[in-house]
Amino acid sequence: MKHLLLLGGGPAHVQVLRSLARTGLATAHVTLVAPFPRPACAAMLAGFVAGHHGVDEGSIALPDLANAANVQFVQAKPSGVNASERTVTLADGRVMSYDALSLDAGPSLNRDAIPGARGLALFARPIEHFAKMWGGLLLLASERTLSVVVLGGGVLAVELAMALQYRLGAQARVSLVTGGTALLAGEPEPLCQEARSVLKRLAVTVIEDACTEVTATHVILRGGGRLVCDAPIAAWAPDGPPWLASSGLALDEQGFVLTGPTLQSSSHQTVFAVGDLASRADLPPGHGRDAHHAAPALSANLRRHVSTGELVRHMPRRRSLRFVTCGEKQALASWGNWAVTGPWVWRFKRWLETRQAARATA
Repeated sequence: MKHLLLLGGGPAHVQVLRSLARTGLATAHVTLVAPFPRPACAAMLAGFVAGHHGVDEGSIALPDLANAANVQFVQAKPSGVNASERTVTLADGRVMSYDALSLDAGPSLNRDAIPGARGLALFARPIEHFAKMWGGLLLLASERTLSVVVLGGGVLAVELAMALQYRLGAQARVSLVTGGTALLAGEPEPLCQEARSVLKRLAVTVIEDACTEVTATHVILRGGGRLVCDAPIAAWAPDGPPWLASSGLALDEQGFVLTGPTLQSSSHQTVFAVGDLASRADLPPGHGRDAHHAAPALSANLRRHVSTGELVRHMPRRRSLRFVTCGEKQALASWGNWAVTGPWVWRFKRWLETRQAARATA
């Protein structure tokens, strides 16, 4: 019997488990390896920081779902992949072989991207670790006014800056250092304009410069400035996890697995990847990473691969609805060149997230 190894507890793998619970897979033994039994949802982080809900909101209990699907659940972190030998090494030293490997895990923040950040910054990823450390920052803010600097200019960084200023209020002065690029670079301009307006209303200072060093009291800017900082928050663009670097898989410049229309690795046909770890070689950069949308094709292709069937091609949507949570109970929504903000957008976003979580456990 073949061994199908699912590495990571991402949303596509949740849907694969649901499919296996409905219809088993007689041709393979399936194992799910994930570092957390209830992986937190990145889209819910800002709401957690703002105090609107707990960190487990929208999360799925992977052991229960795996049990219903007759899948072995192993709680562990990977430390290496050898695509040529078809093995995965876990952080505890165990080595697992596979006939087919599927990757749907969270990306990684390079902790050495900025000197000093590794020892001094609070990293937004993994979200589960951030949530454990968040209480310490809240306690510190209750004792004195803080200068908080969020490092990054993407959606996660913008959402965190808004949520931090909203939650800490007069107890904090929040700045957002974008990394030298424009705010929300690559996002539709209407969304960027709306985000700038909300940041200004919340009194978040936006600095379109790069941080070159983090010290115990300041962040040093490439332009020569020094920004007082009591709490640096690392939320810059993620990279592929270090355990992929020596895997032998074809990777893009950021360390993500290059894949094609069937979601297979461009270099190793026994490896599939979706979501944050995948980079479609046949599409423009950043396209095709919606794990939710790729889940049906991934589930079908994993079944067909272990049964030697013909694989299906996955084509991502040309455009998708984008959300940015605004700290307070408001959100931005963007569709193409259209953007809107307001409390109703936040309620609509929450409704979609609740429905998605309910479907994952149905």
